[in-house]
Amino acid sequence: MMQAIGRLLSRITDFATVLGALGIALMMLHITLDVVLRFGFDYPLPGTISIVSYYYMVIAAFVPLAFAEQKGAHIAVEVLTERFPPWIQKHLAGWSYLISAVAFGLLTVRTWGEAVSKMHIGASVVQGETSIPLWQSYFFLPVGFGLMLLIVAHKFVAYLLSAETGLDTERANPDDNEAEAD
Repeated sequence: MMQAIGRLLSRITDFATVLGALGIALMMLHITLDVVLRFGFDYPLPGTISIVSYYYMVIAAFVPLAFAEQKGAHIAVEVLTERFPPWIQKHLAGWSYLISAVAFGLLTVRTWGEAVSKMHIGASVVQGETSIPLWQSYFFLPVGFGLMLLIVAHKFVAYLLSAETGLDTERANPDDNEAEAD
């Protein structure tokens, strides 16, 4: 059961990561088109700064947030804990998932409330002569935080049950490719 849930969460996280990559690609295309039109035809795209700031960058930063956690690739400073016996390290890591789940749960709830509030007032920004609706972009944060919550909560339950998570933890590592070539 835990492995099936982990595989499903991995697929969802992979999809979210593709959305983040798509956000980056669209941002590059949008900015390039704006620069070409601005300097080549003296016709800048209206709202580029707002769309890049409120949509593309938020999608790229928050939607794929859980990917690094799924892969076990978040930055960790283990100056003290690396000196502990492996069984203590295992339990510290396991209980840190609970602490993380609480933090991401709070972030999810808070950012969801903010997104709903922005939706109700129809939040937008005026850039030049163009009004750009922004309220939709506020929903990307609770989606990213919520997926992160699901990943760390799943890892915590797997820790408590001493079960395999089923998450796709395989990472693309340049060193692995060199080892395979040898």
